[in-house]
Amino acid sequence: MAPGRIEQGAFMNEKERNRLLGVLFLGVLMAAMDIAIVSPAMPAIRDTFQVSDRAVSWIFTAYLLANLIGTPIMAKLSDRLGRREVYVADVALFVIGSLLVATSNRFDLLLLGRAIQGFGSGGIFPVASAVIGDTFPPEKRGSALGMIGAVFGVAFLIGPILGGVLLRYGWQWLFWGPLPFAVVLIPLAWKMLPAGRRQDRQPVDWGGMLALGLFLLSLSWGLNHLDAEDLLPSLRSPAVGPFLLASLVFFALLVWLERRAPDPVIRPVLFSSRQLRLADFLAFGAGVAEGSIIFVPALLVAAFGVSESRASYMLLPIVLTLAIGAPTFGRLLDKRGSRLVVLTGSGLLTLGMAIVSFLPLTLFTFYLGGALIGLGLSALLGAPVRYIMINEAPPEDRAASQALISLLTKIGQALTGALLGGIITSFGGGIGGYQSAFKALTFFALFLGLAAWQLKPQHEEQASLT
Repeated sequence: MAPGRIEQGAFMNEKERNRLLGVLFLGVLMAAMDIAIVSPAMPAIRDTFQVSDRAVSWIFTAYLLANLIGTPIMAKLSDRLGRREVYVADVALFVIGSLLVATSNRFDLLLLGRAIQGFGSGGIFPVASAVIGDTFPPEKRGSALGMIGAVFGVAFLIGPILGGVLLRYGWQWLFWGPLPFAVVLIPLAWKMLPAGRRQDRQPVDWGGMLALGLFLLSLSWGLNHLDAEDLLPSLRSPAVGPFLLASLVFFALLVWLERRAPDPVIRPVLFSSRQLRLADFLAFGAGVAEGSIIFVPALLVAAFGVSESRASYMLLPIVLTLAIGAPTFGRLLDKRGSRLVVLTGSGLLTLGMAIVSFLPLTLFTFYLGGALIGLGLSALLGAPVRYIMINEAPPEDRAASQALISLLTKIGQALTGALLGGIITSFGGGIGGYQSAFKALTFFALFLGLAAWQLKPQHEEQASLT
C-alpha cells in the first residue's frame, strides 16, 4: 500500500472480487457499447438536423477529442481523490451527456452532449484497471484485466445488433440506453469500489493539465484533417500544418512543466525504467496495429468486390478472436508472465499480417490472417501492457499510468490512419496498395516482438510484484 493512501477493501476475498469485477465490467461495457452502436444512427441524425456529412462526422470527433483529454485528467483525479468518487463521476458524466444527446433539439447541443460523454468515458477504463491493481492480488490481476479487455470484443459483437433494433424506434433510443446502466452502476460502485484519497496533498497541476489538453487537441485536430491521399500538400494546409506544429510546441511545454510540478498529471517516473519504457512503446505499437483495422473493409471491397456493409461483417473473425483471446491471454499472464504473452501476441500479429499482405488474397487466407491478427491484438491490447504498468508504476500513480497506456494507444491509432493512407496512395491504391501497407505493418509487428524480447523474464517480474 502506498504511503499517504487509504485503500479500503484492498485484497478482498474471492467472492467480493468477483462482484467488484462485475461492476467494473458493466461500466466498461456501457462505454464500449456507445462506440459500437452510434454508427448506424449517423444518417438518421443527419436527416433530423439537416446537416452535411462533414458536420455529422463531428458526432465522432467531439466524442474522441473529449475522450482523449478526459482520460489523463480523470485518471489523475482518481489517484488524488479516490477511485470510487471519480469512477462514479465518470459514469454520471457519461449518462448526463447521453441524456443531453437524446433530448437535444439543436445540433450544437448534441455535440456538447457527445463531448460530455467522451470526457466521462475517458476515465472509466483507466480507473477500472487501477481498481484491479488496488484490490486484486498479483496472481489474479492478469485474469481480471483479461476479462475487462474482453468487454470491447463483446461490445462490438452485440452493439451493432442492439443499435439496429433500437434505431427502429428512433435514434434517440440509442442514447437513452446508458440510463438503466447508471441506475444499477452508481449505487453498486459507491458501495463496492475502494474509497480513500491521498493524504499527502500537493497542488493541482493545472498548468500540466492545460498543456496536455492543448497538445492532445492540436495533435488530434491536425491528424483528423490530414488527407492521406494527398499527404504533402495536406501538411501545408491551414487545418493541418499549424496544428501539428502547435502540438510540438505544447508537447515541449508539457515536458518542461511536468519536470517541475510537485504532482504532475503525467509523472516522469512512468518513463524511468526499461520495463516502463517498453510498456509505453508496446502500447503505442498496439494502437498502430489496431488502427490498421479501419482499412480492412476497403481492402475487402477492392479484393472481392463486396459491398461496404458486407465487408464490415467480414471483420467478424477479428472481433471474435479479440473477445476470446483477451481473457485467455489474461489467465496466461498470471501463469507465465507478460513476456511470453506479448511475444506470443506479436508473433501471431506478424504471421497474420504476413498472410494478408504477402499471399494471394482469397477468402481462406483473409479469414486465417484475420483470426491471427485478432488473437495477436488480444495479447497486445489491454491486459498485458496494463499488467506491466500495474506491477511497475508506483501504486499512488496507478490510474495515471493506465491513462498513459490509453493515450499512447489512441495516438498510435490516429497516426496509423495518416501513415497507412499515404502508403496505400503511393502504391496506387487497390489491392496492391493495401497489401503494401500491411507489409509495412508486418515488419512493424516483428519490431514489436523484438521489443517484447527485452521485457523482464517471469522470475524477475514476479519478484517485483506489489
